[in-house]
Amino acid sequence: MSNGNPDDTDVNVRLDKWLWAARFFKTRSIAREMIQAGKVHYNGQRAKPGKTVERGAMIKVPAGWDIKEVKVLKTSDKRQSAALAQGLYKETDKSIAQREANQAARKLSAFHSPRPEHRPDKKQRRQIIKFKQQ
Repeated sequence: MSNGNPDDTDVNVRLDKWLWAARFFKTRSIAREMIQAGKVHYNGQRAKPGKTVERGAMIKVPAGWDIKEVKVLKTSDKRQSAALAQGLYKETDKSIAQREANQAARKLSAFHSPRPEHRPDKKQRRQIIKFKQQ
C-alpha cells in the first residue's frame, strides 16, 4: 500500500477504504455495507468493496437525503482532516445543482405541513381531547 510517506497519494486503494478516507462514511465497515447494498455506484455501475479506485472515476455516494456525484482527483488510504479529505474528490456541478434544488423543494414542502412551535400544555391537551370526542 503506502510507503509511509504522507504525501504519497498514488496508491492502489480499495473503494471502501477510499470512501472512508474521503470522509463519506464514519467507519470502513459502514462504507463496505453501503457498497454491498448497492447504494454506491462506481462509473455508473454497482461495485464491490475491493474495487480499486482510479483517478478520474465517477462515484455516486448517498449523502443524507441526496446523492453526491464526485470525481476522484487523488487516491489515499489514510484518513486525514476534513479539509485535506475534500481534496481527494470534486463534486460535479450537476450534482451540486440537484442537491440545492432538492433542498429548496424540501424547504417548500415544510410550509405545507406546518408543525407547532411547542407541545400543548395540560389545558390545551384537554381541549384537544374534548374537541376530538365531539
